[in-house]
Amino acid sequence: MASTAGALSGTGLSQSRVDLKQRCLGFSRSSWGGASKLVSFPSSLSLGSIDNTKELQLPRITAVVKAQAGPGQMDIDLTLSPRVNSVKPSKTVAITDQAAALARAGVPVIALAAGEPDFDTPAVIAEAGINAIREGYTRYTPNTGTLELRTAICQKLKEENGISYTPDQIVVSNGAKQSIFQAVLAVCSPGDEVIIPAPYWVSYPEIARLADATPVIVPTSISENFLMDPKLLERSITEKSRLLLLCSPSNPTGSVYPKKVLEEIAKIVAKHPRLLVMSDEIYEHIMYAPATHTSFASLPGMWERTFTVNGFSKAFAMTGWRLGYVAGPKHFISACAKIQSQFTSGASSISQKAGVAALSMGYAGGETVKNMVKAFRERRDYLVKGFGELEGVKISEPQGAFYLFIDFSCYYGVEIEGFGAIDSSESLCRYLLDKAQVALVPGGAFGDDSCIRISYAASLPTLKEAFERIKKALVALRPAVPV
Repeated sequence: MASTAGALSGTGLSQSRVDLKQRCLGFSRSSWGGASKLVSFPSSLSLGSIDNTKELQLPRITAVVKAQAGPGQMDIDLTLSPRVNSVKPSKTVAITDQAAALARAGVPVIALAAGEPDFDTPAVIAEAGINAIREGYTRYTPNTGTLELRTAICQKLKEENGISYTPDQIVVSNGAKQSIFQAVLAVCSPGDEVIIPAPYWVSYPEIARLADATPVIVPTSISENFLMDPKLLERSITEKSRLLLLCSPSNPTGSVYPKKVLEEIAKIVAKHPRLLVMSDEIYEHIMYAPATHTSFASLPGMWERTFTVNGFSKAFAMTGWRLGYVAGPKHFISACAKIQSQFTSGASSISQKAGVAALSMGYAGGETVKNMVKAFRERRDYLVKGFGELEGVKISEPQGAFYLFIDFSCYYGVEIEGFGAIDSSESLCRYLLDKAQVALVPGGAFGDDSCIRISYAASLPTLKEAFERIKKALVALRPAVPV
């Protein structure tokens, strides 16, 4: 079979020469926008835009190349599904991969893009996984998860969240992302609307699109701590509204919804029989007093219409174990289970044993998780103080999770010799990667182009070094607008 390069040359396309550093990195300015260097597909939406409320109408794109197959030739239809063409790749994953490639190439880059705790998985959890392997617990489990783990999850939700479920109302999946995806697929039909407060986790709108639903973005303000105004939510609801996505504590802002605000939202939801709620509570244990967590399903009348999503990645530093779950009314959960049965057929048996151990560590993870949260708070306080002293920078102090979502728009409008214009969160992130060698995620990917997300899931010495690099690079810019 001919090589890829040979196949491309058959179409008259020639591979451009690429800078060695970019080849090692897999990164170029065009790669930030998701465009291919060889074949251009029209983009449905720019990363800097937050106007995602209109249903996408994408043409079916067909490309045919000639590939050598022995003495003759064979036409290959490279057509992709319009569904795929409507979806943008995860910006956090792309930048994390780019930072890793830079590091492998010897560039001393500091990566603050990924939402991954820098702590090791607690020993008691790791030992449970090791013992599962040693004891031969390496076969398929029931599709929805082991009864042992689902029973432990039910106990956790009752004791910590005040919501009661039975094991047949739980589906354990390969991470909370899969749980969210399956729930959206289970209840959304083509043309349905999914209401998403912005800033949002980058995957929410894309998951909606993959389900042939339309994301409806409800903007929030940094002056209001990025909390959605219930009145604005009410104005966004239509007869097509099917699902409201809530994330508290929030990725990317770290905002926590007070119980009073959630109660106002619940009253609005109750007026609309078709409207369901997805409550993403993956960061619930990473909270900073006096903030407290409220599970949406615990509010009056909301259990019957709420998917509660959680997992083990964040609080228990188990990102690589890939273990999450969704709880809800049996009618909806059975639909999620049906999808999973044809999708992945259940989570890792080893990870599930580790999950049982995690839920046995005590209320909210016990002292181990409490110490982890204490370290996160120390890091948050350092960065909030440091960035808060920079002229023109706006900060909403996070009450949970391990992210800062900072407004750096005062630096937009600067032209840098040899670099170009800094006119968006994307270009500022490229500048900081180039000048400060710190990898951050542009806020445009989260629906707010004025901000940049900084993950402080890294050691305090690393964060101090990153801050000094960023500060030095920003001082060179100077604020471009009066503040």
